[in-house]
Formats: sequence, structure tokens, C-alpha cells
Amino acid sequence: MLTRAIQNGDDVSVPSGMQLSLARRVCAFGFLLCAEFFYSWAWNTVDILRPYLRESLRLTLTQAGSAYSAQGAGALAGAILIGQLADRLGRRNMLVAVMLGYGSLLLAGVFVSSYLELLLQRFCLGIFLGGSFPVVVGIYVGLFEPEVRGRLASMVSAVFSASIITQGYAFGHLAGHDWRLLLWLGGAPPILLAFVAYAVVPSGVRQTTAPGKQRLPMSELFAPSLRRQTLLLALLTGLNFFAYQAFSGWLTTYLKDNRHLASPAIGQLVSGQFAGNLLGCFFWGWIGDRFGRRAGAVGFFVAAAAVMVFLGVPAEPPVLIAVGSLYGFCLSASVVWGPWLAELYPEHLRSTAASIFNWGRLISFFAPLITGAMAGAFGLRFSMLSSSLAFCAAGGIWLSLPETLRRKSH
Repeated sequence: MLTRAIQNGDDVSVPSGMQLSLARRVCAFGFLLCAEFFYSWAWNTVDILRPYLRESLRLTLTQAGSAYSAQGAGALAGAILIGQLADRLGRRNMLVAVMLGYGSLLLAGVFVSSYLELLLQRFCLGIFLGGSFPVVVGIYVGLFEPEVRGRLASMVSAVFSASIITQGYAFGHLAGHDWRLLLWLGGAPPILLAFVAYAVVPSGVRQTTAPGKQRLPMSELFAPSLRRQTLLLALLTGLNFFAYQAFSGWLTTYLKDNRHLASPAIGQLVSGQFAGNLLGCFFWGWIGDRFGRRAGAVGFFVAAAAVMVFLGVPAEPPVLIAVGSLYGFCLSASVVWGPWLAELYPEHLRSTAASIFNWGRLISFFAPLITGAMAGAFGLRFSMLSSSLAFCAAGGIWLSLPETLRRKSH
């Protein structure tokens, strides 16, 4: 049960020192889930609408794919910038700014008429999308006790997936009529809802420091006592993104060209992996609340084993679906990283600390180039096996970092 608010957290400042009611906190978290739904919608349009963008702007395959790179670069910049602004100017204020930003910039895609405009629009959109995760994490970590934060993170992740499902359904019914309607459906609601945050999300206490000692929150992450931890966390998130790109990024290519599976079988396998991932979100969130944040490292070691088994078993669809679903299930072990990152640092750095999750995208930019070169030299199967090594390395780093969950004795 969600028992009480954290009275001294910088995101749950209450007039007269009174704690927030459970209903108020649940209402605020419900609003964050709405924001996450439309964040997911905006993020995934770059992939779902890719064939229509390519046809409309007469792009090559490389140009169409580079829209994702532009969005990812913006997300990295936004995570760093907006995470710090949230810790300085208030997380509720930045939540409103983020929702207005990604809503309006998604709508700007309706008017894009050239390749350069597409890259600029996606980069600017990515800035606000990259800021969403650290802001949302910084808010809900301040609203609820550590013992339930893993499950809250599971719900946030599940809403992200639910948005993809909804968008796929809308795509099937509307894209053939006018694909730009999906931009309107994803862009207009967050603009209309943004200012509701002032009514339902509690205000936060801004961090203050002594005159003459103002420092950027980012610089505090690299203070001598925290530097090693910060660098290891950045490496951990980078290995996670690399491992995902090395295996999942080449999965459909491998199944088609190396295993010679038909499209329906490939679709079933991808769906199985996605279903396993969705179920895993709830499992690993519960594990993180029950046994600690580092317990999820086990999932990475199992994912590494699943990759090796997947690449070695016969090309029988039922077997591949079972192993692929296990891989997807374990891939979501990182669901607790949002609250864990925030808990590892002082309260006034929650959003800046949560932004470390997106720092790993810098490595993911190079993952397709590295694994593509490995595939050309040694074969695609060997290249995808590097995912297993990355998962094991990430699991080892994860276990070497501090535990933050301290369960109360009853």
C-alpha cells in the first residue's frame, strides 16, 4: 500500500508542512502517465511514419533513417539541459514546458516540406522528448516511498508500450487517409493538457545554495565523491543501449536473411518479444521493490544467455518465439533505473541524475556502425553475439554500484 508522502522531498513541498493525501498523489501520478502516453506517441512517430515521410519528401532510405538520429541527438541534449533546469526552476514548471514543447513541435511536422526541415524539426522535438524522462522521474520519486517506486516505474513503462499499441491501431485506420492526422492526434492533447499540471501536480522546492557558490547541477554529479559513480552509471546505460542495438536492431534482418523465415513468422516473433517485455516491466518493478534495485542485474545475465541460445537453436518458430520472449522479458530489468538513479544522488539533483539514463544514447549512435562493420567482417551472427558480452559487462557494473532501497522493519 502507498502509505505516506515523503514530507522532506523537494518535490512534495506542502503549505503549513501538511503531507499530501494519497488521493492527491495518485491524481498527480495519473497526470504523469497521461504525459508519458503522449511523449511515447511523439517519440515513435519517427519510426511508424517513416515510409510516409520518405514518400512525401522523396527521401532515400539513409535520409529517412537519419531523422531518428537527429531526434536522438536532440534527446541527449534535452536530457542534459532540461534535467538541470528542472532541478533549478522546479520540476512542475519544466513538465509544462516539456509538454508544450513536444506537442507544438510534433504539430510542426505537418508543415515540414524538405529534408533539412525534417532534421531540424526532429532535433528540436528530441530536445523536449529527452527532457521528459528526468522530469517525470524527479516528480514521482518525490511523491512516493522507495518501497513502491519500482512498481510506479513499471506503470510508466507500460503506458509507453500502450501508447505504441494505440498508435499502431490508429495508423491502421488513419494513415491511408491522411498520415498527418497522427501528428495532430499526438500533438494537440499535450498542448491542451499542459497547464492542468498546475492544478494536479504539487509544486517543488527549488534548490538554493549560498551566495557565490552557485554551481550547475551537472557539475555536482562529477564532484570527487560522486565522479566514479557517475561515470560507471553512464557506462552502464551506454552498454544497455549498445546491447539492445546489437541484437534487437538486427533481429528482423537476421531472421530474414540468415534464418530465411517468412514475414508472418518474423512478425510473430517480434510480437512475442514485445509481449515478454511488457510483462517483464511489472515483474522487474516488483523485484526492485522487494529485493533491491541491484536485483535486476540478474535479468541482464539471463538476457545474455538468451541471446546465445537464440542464435544457436534450430530455426523453428515456436522455439525462437519462446527464447525471444524470454529475452524481451529480461530486457525490461532496467525499468527500475529511473527511481534508482534519482535515489543515488542528493534530493536536489533528482532530475539531473535521472538524465544519466539518456547519456547512454551517445554510445547507441555508434552501435549500428560498429556492429555493421563486425557483421561485414565476421558475419551477422557473430556481431549479434556482442550483445551478450555487453549485457554481462552491464550486469557486472550494475552489481558494483550502491544499493538504495532500505526497507523498514515492522
